Amino acid sequence: MVEPVLSWGRAHRFDHSVERLAPNSLPKFSNGAAGTPHILAHGLGRSYGDVALNESGQLWLTARRNDFIHADWSSGVVRAHSGMSLAELHQVTIPKGWFVAVTPGSKFVTLGGAVANDVHGKNHHQAGSFGAHVRAIGLIRSDRGRLTLSPDANPELFAMTIGGLGLTGFIDWVEIQLKPIASSQMQVENLPYGSLQEFFDLSEASRDWPYTVAWVDCFASGASRGRGIFSRARFADDGPLVPAPPKAGVKWPMTTPSFLLNRVSISAFNWLYRHRPAARFKGRQAYDPFFYPLDSIREWNKLYGRRGFHQHQSLIPPEAGREGIAEMLKAISKSGQGSFLAVLKVHGAEASPGVMSFCREGVSLALDFAHRGKKTLKLLDTLDQITASHGGRLYPAKDGRMAPEFFQSSYPRWIDLERLRDPAFSSSFWRRVTQESA
Repeated sequence: MVEPVLSWGRAHRFDHSVERLAPNSLPKFSNGAAGTPHILAHGLGRSYGDVALNESGQLWLTARRNDFIHADWSSGVVRAHSGMSLAELHQVTIPKGWFVAVTPGSKFVTLGGAVANDVHGKNHHQAGSFGAHVRAIGLIRSDRGRLTLSPDANPELFAMTIGGLGLTGFIDWVEIQLKPIASSQMQVENLPYGSLQEFFDLSEASRDWPYTVAWVDCFASGASRGRGIFSRARFADDGPLVPAPPKAGVKWPMTTPSFLLNRVSISAFNWLYRHRPAARFKGRQAYDPFFYPLDSIREWNKLYGRRGFHQHQSLIPPEAGREGIAEMLKAISKSGQGSFLAVLKVHGAEASPGVMSFCREGVSLALDFAHRGKKTLKLLDTLDQITASHGGRLYPAKDGRMAPEFFQSSYPRWIDLERLRDPAFSSSFWRRVTQESA
């Protein structure tokens, strides 16, 4: 069935031949041919750009293949099909005292998507990325059939599948090591701070906190540039083990009119956000609002208007982080195109087993910009140039427009991914950044 499929940023909309995989079904390659063009697995559609899209090709939707295969509750090792979401996983694991070791900012991502993008979270400085906790992967290739991947079995393909953008074949199942928890509640501290220097000071002073992140007022200038709210947290030592509701709550009521998204409205939001009571908080709270604040609103991506939005997430090496982040914030303020959701994070030196992983040691800045055509694309190009000039890179899971030259220079192992790519698999992103012929 041919259907239009949108990116989460809603700025990309392509027609696809869509197949919704049944719970117990396996994907079938047309005529068993290895050269079947343009297949891509697609989970819950939380990728912001075109990495999970496959214009004019096939999408295998995996969300119904979401069952457990095996679980050892004494060790916290579980194996499940790749369509299981983190929300579904936690419904079972939290009452038993286990939590996913690394989580991104949404629980509505599948295990397969978490592997393909090697997602990261607020604890990268201590735990690394999701891939660091993957023990094994079940992969089905059009040219080699079923394979089990691990550090010892097919190690090169294992390392390329973690962060491999879903291009090495169909990820059938994932085996991961969970993190033990004594409570589903968090001990949280929210600390307002006044400058970029204060952010780095708080990050250094908070190394023993497992989870750290900051919201940034992207319009602050001068001595206040980089000001925001620094949050740090750890799971409580005791308390209930209660999973949050598996589905999002209230629905965003409409597609926001574009004229409401301007410097005045964003500045007003930033002021209110910095001065709300919760901006200065120390105490317990449930895990869901700390890890997944936006998941409480269904279709929150409509906030950015009919044309959607772009997210720009960069990572700059530690030696250039302060200068690079300051330069980007200055360019954003000058452009007048601010972001409601500007997130700043220090990443640790923990290496991922995925050779194409986005994460490495440094400082990341993630920003959402309503799509205003050439004006927005020009700003994003400027941010790319700043990132590149400081030795940084962009996160493919959030990208929908970076230049091939930038991608190839910042991910030099892309050539190896192309060599190991399943010949039947491709994506709109991959064709764009490698200039692969359609």
